[in-house]
Amino acid sequence: QVQLVESGGGLVQAGGSLRLSCVVFGRTSSRYVMGWFRQAPGKEREFVATMNWSGGSTYYADSVKGRFTISRDDAKSTAYLQMNSLKPEDTAVYYCAAGTQYTSRSEYDYWGRGTQVTVSL
Repeated sequence: QVQLVESGGGLVQAGGSLRLSCVVFGRTSSRYVMGWFRQAPGKEREFVATMNWSGGSTYYADSVKGRFTISRDDAKSTAYLQMNSLKPEDTAVYYCAAGTQYTSRSEYDYWGRGTQVTVSL
């Protein structure tokens, strides 16, 4: 059984930074493509970033490009999302996902429960 557990969310002022972590339990994260998604109140879940198996390829949503960075440490079975220059519109529940498809679609096999990120003015 594979489980993903996110952490690192919280309340931050606009312009600030947060780093989200996602630990993969049950299997090493090196087996998976890792992705981050988010869902704001009243909106559908949307893609944020993804990283392929080797970590050599990444892809970002236009809304976060240049501000967010996805990374992974497979020795720790952990994926990260470094979020800089945060904006109020980044407020959402952030979800980690693991799968076998390098994609921005929600075609991931495993999902975490999410961590809340709130950005204030």
